[in-house]
Amino acid sequence: MSAPVVLRHPNGMGTLAWGDGPVAVVMLHGIGGGKAAWPAQGEALAQAGYRAVAWDMPGYGDSAMINPYDFDGLASALQPLLQAERDAGRRVVLLGHSMGGMVAQQACATTPALIDGMVLSGTSPAFGKGDGQWQRDFVAARTAPLDAGKSMAEMAQGLVRTMVAPDADAQAVAFATAVMAAVPAATYRAALGALVRFNQRDALTRIAVPVLALAGEHDSNAAPEVMARMAQRIPGAEYVCLPDVGHLACMERPAPFNDAVLDFLRRHFPVH
Repeated sequence: MSAPVVLRHPNGMGTLAWGDGPVAVVMLHGIGGGKAAWPAQGEALAQAGYRAVAWDMPGYGDSAMINPYDFDGLASALQPLLQAERDAGRRVVLLGHSMGGMVAQQACATTPALIDGMVLSGTSPAFGKGDGQWQRDFVAARTAPLDAGKSMAEMAQGLVRTMVAPDADAQAVAFATAVMAAVPAATYRAALGALVRFNQRDALTRIAVPVLALAGEHDSNAAPEVMARMAQRIPGAEYVCLPDVGHLACMERPAPFNDAVLDFLRRHFPVH
């Protein structure tokens, strides 16, 4: 496997890049992720002739924190990376998982001229009211281990297993756990606060680029039926449900995940 290139940006972004093809697939991780979550996708995309770029959201990995931490700020932080790929003459496809899929939707709503397509994996168009009881309970449950004095590494040990399929491969679980363990606790809390306020449901019908909605059979965070309804509201969107995976499909079973992504890309964004 070829090693990714670490890209340093003057505005404090951390990214990894594979390949140098004419279509850039910009990979946006979830709340428990980071640019380190995408090695299998980066390699597969580069081998297929695409350029793959994995981004650290603000506060993750090598990317500077932002304040306030909200989706407007996250989309603004992403914009220079998208502009750089566009300035290099590339088309840009966003591959967003979970919270990263929400960042993708926000970016598509605010800077549509920089985005040519999207793969939305294990995500949703809205999380509801930030001050709603369900949302408060969600945040409380997710931060309870930290409030009790556990580290992110200790919390990840238990939480990741609730997010994957019942028969998930042990090595894949260990990998996802290590990725989540590296997330700073303060960033995780800030991201949770943003997550429960996300709402781009009304923008779905205005999305005017090719979209693949990619669900996981055992995903209890972004249930297949939620993603199917989201796809139905996006003009021309495709919907695929991957069997035998949970919420962390790209890390649980990268081969079928990559196959679905590449099938979509080759039909809509051929590079050969």
